Amino acid sequence: MKRYFDPVTLRMFIAVCEERNIARAAERENIVASAISKRVAAAEESVGVSLLKRGRRGIEPTAAGEALLRQARDILGAMERLHAELREFGSGIHGSIRIFASLSVLAEFLPDDVGSFLAQHRTLRVSLDERVSSEIVRGVREGSVDFGVCWDAGDLAGLHTLAYRSDHLCAIVPSSHPLARRKRLAFVDTLAYDQIEILSGGIVQITLRRAAAMAGRELRHRIQVTTFDAACRNVGAGLGIAIVPRESAEPYAQALGLRILPLTDPWAERRFVICMRSRESLSAVAGLLVDYLHERAGEDAGRLA
Repeated sequence: MKRYFDPVTLRMFIAVCEERNIARAAERENIVASAISKRVAAAEESVGVSLLKRGRRGIEPTAAGEALLRQARDILGAMERLHAELREFGSGIHGSIRIFASLSVLAEFLPDDVGSFLAQHRTLRVSLDERVSSEIVRGVREGSVDFGVCWDAGDLAGLHTLAYRSDHLCAIVPSSHPLARRKRLAFVDTLAYDQIEILSGGIVQITLRRAAAMAGRELRHRIQVTTFDAACRNVGAGLGIAIVPRESAEPYAQALGLRILPLTDPWAERRFVICMRSRESLSAVAGLLVDYLHERAGEDAGRLA
């Protein structure tokens, strides 16, 4: 009798391929490493070919493993969409859409855009979950979300993207700070001062650490927070400076006595994109929202030009 892959085995296989390490995959999936090894071995025995190999960067899929990885993502994504659609019958909702988005787009413009969309489509439901860019991309590739919205500096290889909106990273400092008299500055000019870290695993912090390393310097993090609101309040209290989007800092600047100093670095002008596995992979209602977000962003950009 033929043995077919079960969803748990597929999920474990995807985790090993993405983490390139069985121990890290086991930690991610909250299971012992030996259980993953047994499942992979059983899968290889079932199909009669090797699915994984040791490479320079750790464990990598073989050619057969690559085929399984691609199909596994499609299968698990289809199952997730199936469960979501069936749940809708019990709730009376005619459609639901799940989105992973970065902190910046959730703090700046996505809620307003989604709100205006839902005002026109009152029977739909949208779930917005905040994630760092790596988690957004992984969720899209695995099919656990309909689409993601993130900075285009992330690893988006193999995904279909559409332009969304943009923002500008700035340094925010107290009005009494030595940098407060500047109109703008390069990121390297901030490295002599204590900084407030926002979402340590996010792509912004990765970019800042990389820029500091290229300058032969290190970031001096004094406090870690998870929101722009908290960062601004800590800056206002004199506990450090922070790198945040200008659009997020402006509501707090006057109330907290902050100066907003645009960064002159090329990477400070950020472009956000809507990412998906393919346009064809979207449900009808998810495709409707993607088109709405893309068109609305384009209209607003045209008015500001």
